[in-house]
Amino acid sequence: MTAPMRALILAAGRGDRMRPLTNVTPKPLLLAGGKRLIEWQIESLHGAGVREIVINTAHLPDQFEPALGDGRHYGVALHYSREGKSAEDALETLGGIVRALPWLGSAPFIVTSGDIVTDYPYQSLAVAVESLQQGARDAHLVLVDNPPYRLQGDMGLVKERLGYRIDPDATPRLTYANIGVFAPRLFNGVAIERAPLFPWLFDIARAGRVSGERYAGRWFNAGTPDDLAQLDVELSRALARTGPELRR
Repeated sequence: MTAPMRALILAAGRGDRMRPLTNVTPKPLLLAGGKRLIEWQIESLHGAGVREIVINTAHLPDQFEPALGDGRHYGVALHYSREGKSAEDALETLGGIVRALPWLGSAPFIVTSGDIVTDYPYQSLAVAVESLQQGARDAHLVLVDNPPYRLQGDMGLVKERLGYRIDPDATPRLTYANIGVFAPRLFNGVAIERAPLFPWLFDIARAGRVSGERYAGRWFNAGTPDDLAQLDVELSRALARTGPELRR
């Protein structure tokens, strides 16, 4: 990226499908490949030049700071946006973003999920950031091929002269990768309350204000204990092939 960006890692939910593991441990703090899920994201963001990261919390919030600290161990500064003391207090994605805005600054910022593991090159978002800064778009979303648990997909992409835009009604449909870039102005006037990002963002996309891309590389969203066990095996094998520093 041309300049350091800030990022929000979403980590407030319970992860119901991951029970019983998430009854005692927040999903982003579960281990796979010898690291907590959220650590894979922190390290990827750091590798792309991000130095300020906000983590929102609600479910078992008191476990995050003892596990992750202030971020110095990862070469970043970690800030915590506390939404409450239980999963029922979580503000969902839209509410969580708005609640975290004071830490995210005035420039476009990344939003990603604390329970995914991916090789997505965050530094490639520099082009989208420039578009948002120039006012051409208000958001940019990364999409992936539909995983088995979401075969219907979420939205489609429409080719334009300079790239792709998100179209909620286009086919073929792809799945939101829980990776996006957002301009702070997009949330002007939005209340801090429990609210999902979709379908709210679809109205903005239909106005042509959201660009998008398809990512075909490694992307895991482990939803169940069996998924997590499979991910652990795959990451451990990759670590064995590449040495102690798994190439991102």
